Amino acid sequence: MFRKLVAIEPVSLIPSAEKALHSFAKEVVMHQDIPADDAEVAARIGDADAVLLSYTSRITREALQECHNVKYIGMCCSLYSPESANVDINYAKERGITVTGIRDYGDEGVVEYVISELVRCLHGFGQESWDGMPREITGLKVGIIGLGKSGGMIADALKFLGADIAYFSRTRKPDAEEKGYRFLPISELLAQSEVVCCCLNKNTVLLHEAEFEQLGNRKILFNTGLSPAWGEPAFTKWLEGDNLCFCDTIGALGGEHLLSHPHVRCMQVSTGRTRQAFDRLSEKVLKNLSEYNG
Repeated sequence: MFRKLVAIEPVSLIPSAEKALHSFAKEVVMHQDIPADDAEVAARIGDADAVLLSYTSRITREALQECHNVKYIGMCCSLYSPESANVDINYAKERGITVTGIRDYGDEGVVEYVISELVRCLHGFGQESWDGMPREITGLKVGIIGLGKSGGMIADALKFLGADIAYFSRTRKPDAEEKGYRFLPISELLAQSEVVCCCLNKNTVLLHEAEFEQLGNRKILFNTGLSPAWGEPAFTKWLEGDNLCFCDTIGALGGEHLLSHPHVRCMQVSTGRTRQAFDRLSEKVLKNLSEYNG
């Protein structure tokens, strides 16, 4: 059992899971706002030996250097790699601190968001239809960049509705190709696709000026990641064409200054944060704590 567990920010656990935290620590402190900087992060951690955080704050080397008792950091958000994490995992490893994260808890809501927005756009529900007359997803050429869990689920949903799926990924996906999904180099995927969905890890940027030139005009671009999949100058130049970009959050878009652009559709809400996602998140956070405690 930990001596003191601190959540340095809201971590979106369901009430029963928050209550269960008390079985892992003698003292539990749950902060309900986001710390302003490293100094505040360090102050909130204080003498705690266990820490929880979500995706909106960072635990840097500088903050951890002020906290000498930490043994465990539980990320109540996705952990794909040290490079994309909002915890300095390499420094934590040097200190012998265990860092855990979770995966695959909010993908279902993201899939529903992509289908919903694409159907509305193609059919013209509440807006002018993309092709000037209602159109189905049937036969639509869709390119998926990043065929991980969420990218694969989006591909499967669109395939079910009749889309023609191509994908680009760091590695070939034999299981996906058995479903009929075509692997293409990114340049070919961009040129051939009518709709492109970027489903990449945080801080992964693959679209620059050359890629947007290959993508061309009269295209629809979705970004379902936590950060932009593009370099902003090339992206804003591409937006000036007859194109549309869909993002659920400002973080995925790249900033509030882009919200007013007429070719941007941003919900300003994380579509993966559903009731069911919080259930899955809570279950996985508690499982990580249980496995650490043995």
